[in-house]
Amino acid sequence: MPFGRLNSMARRPWRLSAKLLIASSVATVIGFTAICASVLLDMRRGEEQLARQTLENLASSIDAEISRNVELYDLSLRAVASNMVMPEIRDVSKPIRHLILFDHAATARHFGAIQVFDVEGKLIIDASTLDPVQENRSDEEYFEIHRDRPDAGLFISRPMLHHGAYAIVLSRRITGTDGSFLGVVAGSIRFSYFHDLFGRLSLGPGDIISVLRHDATVIMRTPFDLDVIGKNIGQSAGVRRALSEPSGSYSSPSILDGVPRLFVWRDGTKPLVVLVGKPWSSILELWRKEATRIGAIMLALILFVLAVAMFLAREIGRRAQAEEKLEEMATTDALTGLRNRRKFDAVIDAEWRRAARQKMPLALLMIDADRFKSYNDTFGHQAGDEILVGIAICISDSVRRSGDCAARYGGEEFAVLLPGLSPLQAVGVAETIRLKVLQWSDDPTVTTVSIGVASLTPATAMDWSALVAAADKALYAAKAGGRNQSVLASMPALSLVA
Repeated sequence: MPFGRLNSMARRPWRLSAKLLIASSVATVIGFTAICASVLLDMRRGEEQLARQTLENLASSIDAEISRNVELYDLSLRAVASNMVMPEIRDVSKPIRHLILFDHAATARHFGAIQVFDVEGKLIIDASTLDPVQENRSDEEYFEIHRDRPDAGLFISRPMLHHGAYAIVLSRRITGTDGSFLGVVAGSIRFSYFHDLFGRLSLGPGDIISVLRHDATVIMRTPFDLDVIGKNIGQSAGVRRALSEPSGSYSSPSILDGVPRLFVWRDGTKPLVVLVGKPWSSILELWRKEATRIGAIMLALILFVLAVAMFLAREIGRRAQAEEKLEEMATTDALTGLRNRRKFDAVIDAEWRRAARQKMPLALLMIDADRFKSYNDTFGHQAGDEILVGIAICISDSVRRSGDCAARYGGEEFAVLLPGLSPLQAVGVAETIRLKVLQWSDDPTVTTVSIGVASLTPATAMDWSALVAAADKALYAAKAGGRNQSVLASMPALSLVA
């Protein structure tokens, strides 16, 4: 068996152990990372859900407040419009008419006075005075809408400057009993109402509240921006959803400032729709801080685990190298570099059992240096050692299969185990070794080798010592026959054949 094969056999278990340690460490890191990522995702979803619920509650409260006041004001407009068609209203005095028309009218400091305009748009009745000034609103949008569309119902105008203050005008059509157009009743809600409403709220930086008309016109917005008021933002898909669905939410960059926000609305069927938005940076601020903290801890743990794993893997490698060295020293002949007798006995036992199981032949070469003792006595032990090293090199060059095992059997004797070779194939290997030694020495009087060859297929009742004995007898026959030759033992009678 070549030296490299033994090394690979010794290294492989330790290499696998080091890989297993690193793989298990990596798997542990991946597992903890996955758990950490799952927890962080759950935390993120929790923050999103909390923000959505908070915005829904805020949108609901604002929507309820605005809807209640719009509805109260609309009831006043309805009452005036219905009373204007009573025949008796034209025959009473102005004070009595005011009392009839505006007795149930909603009044508040943010509500403008209700006014009545005739079919030509002229102001004929003003709730704030018995003698209204001359005023014509025939060119206003709300007047034209009611004049041209009998089914307009409550109409809310775009934000406009009305009686010296920015406001929205709420109006209704006055319809005669025959369905004819008799005029318009209108009132206003000043911007101060929205400023007062939004001023009572505690909003975070970047939070926005928009009040939209159903054509996507911005009626009011906080933070207040006069350039945005009256602007149509219907190009946003999210806004179109808010104006067509009862309630919901969407995430999108704002078309006004480009900041990504979570937008929530409630009851998009009402005349005015409240859209509340909160920046994602604000929603996830606490989550990001916690994620950064947990991520830093996980990174430190990962680096620690990997560092420990690499350190242990390196120590395992060092231990493997030390054990390989010890194994090499315990199984290798120090002079020739071949396997020693101890290793040879272990290998031949294992190969004998394998050959018996697989019904395959097992060949053995017993090699002896001719006239070595006289050479050693004449030229000294150092010269003798050089001869043994040279013979070992010739053997190693001739035995190259991974399963072969070349060993120093003792003194000037060598053994070569050749699994799977027939007798003739084993003789061929023996002759290759003999000729290489002869060519290397240049002088047959210096050194040659005699080789005994035996090959058999092990039987159940046999022991590998029989193979050694047969090869040994063949070696003695080669010595007796004049040396520098290979002799094959006949099996199973073990007769010798030159």
